[in-house]
Amino acid sequence: MTERLSDATTGTATGPAGRDSAPEEIAESRRTTEGTVYTVTGGDWDEVLADAVHDERIVMNLGPQHPSTHGVLRLVLELEGETVTHARSVIGYLHTGIEKNLEYRNWVQGVTFITRTDYLAPLHHEAAYCMGIEKLLGVTVPDRAQAIRVLLMELNRISSHLVALATGGMELGALTGMTSGFREREEVLHLLEHLTGLRMNHAFIRPGGIAQDLPADAIEKIRAFLKIMHKRLPDYDKLLTGQPIWRNRMAGVGYLPVDACLALGITGPILRSAGLAWDLRKIEPYCGYENYQFDVPTSNAADCFARYLLRLEEMHQSLKIIKQVVDTLPTGPVMVEDAKIAWPAQLTIGSDGMGNSLEHVRKIMGQSMESLIHHFKLVTEGFKVPAGQVYQAIESPRGELGYHMVSDGGTRPMRVHVREPSFVNLQSMPAMCEGGMVADVIASVASIDPVMGGCDR
Repeated sequence: MTERLSDATTGTATGPAGRDSAPEEIAESRRTTEGTVYTVTGGDWDEVLADAVHDERIVMNLGPQHPSTHGVLRLVLELEGETVTHARSVIGYLHTGIEKNLEYRNWVQGVTFITRTDYLAPLHHEAAYCMGIEKLLGVTVPDRAQAIRVLLMELNRISSHLVALATGGMELGALTGMTSGFREREEVLHLLEHLTGLRMNHAFIRPGGIAQDLPADAIEKIRAFLKIMHKRLPDYDKLLTGQPIWRNRMAGVGYLPVDACLALGITGPILRSAGLAWDLRKIEPYCGYENYQFDVPTSNAADCFARYLLRLEEMHQSLKIIKQVVDTLPTGPVMVEDAKIAWPAQLTIGSDGMGNSLEHVRKIMGQSMESLIHHFKLVTEGFKVPAGQVYQAIESPRGELGYHMVSDGGTRPMRVHVREPSFVNLQSMPAMCEGGMVADVIASVASIDPVMGGCDR
């Protein structure tokens, strides 16, 4: 057997002869923007350790292919033992150029792009984008469409918070929390599919209203969903809230006080966990939120556990809003009547998916050549939006989501910039993590709940 060992002259054997024949510098090093990088070429482990004695700090990559960094977030951590002395986030791995792509699509086609930014809150992006266009157009959306938008956004808020809870549980080892969270999210996605035709990336909210009215049995389905969620949400308190390991992993971890939140522009549950009840649904109501009774939960703990509790309570408040929408849902149209803006479509969900009903196609084709040309130009070129600029902000599950749009008077946006809360909130990561342990980085990032599609966009 000894004959099959590596030749001692190569320095790869672990015996005395191999160790003696190895070069003095086991690992060459070079300085980079991310610290010292070692080029390991083999040798005895004891000598590698001896070479690193002079510098006790190491640089470690956490991600972007890591299950605890929310997809494609890369964290560069400088460690001294288990303590994080310096933390940096590296983004851009999911960059899709959505903001630039919007300049080459008409205003309605843009909905199919922006719904893919924050893929856990697509309906909030659709609503903010369309509300900005409606401001530029100077149109008022019908009351029924406004109420349905609120309904869809609150359903979406619940599904997003459930993912935050489920992925946070998975990353901290609470696998039952993960399976339960995704189980409840499926209930939301099934309902959204029934209401809009798609589970995600709906493109259902359109400039001037929504794509189509709710199905006939929508109220019955929503009430059944409310009944299920009222029964299941309290189970998370039994499963996680009082669980000592869960509490110890999160309480006192990722501390970020209110002055730090304000300095960094942090919004959403992170800001409310520091004690400031800032919620645009209350501060600057939109879509008729002022007509619904709900609370804005806050905490003074400013840690990961407080953010978990707030997201759980916000789901209860969303259920309260949904029930009020169902009880007071107005009648009437779901799209503005201006024929220059509203697509002349009667969408149906049939065997071939969502599209125009055959009867409506026959009507368009048979009315007149002018109506057919109008339909063709409106769908292919789109409508013109008066020149100007607008900023429209709403409260997404992660905080203030704002759309700054500039129109030059044409059928396409001149510029679109998204104030995405995932991007802004990620600035809080170093403040939460530096000085803590490596294990606490996972809890802190989970409490930020960044969605990299929205962050990179």
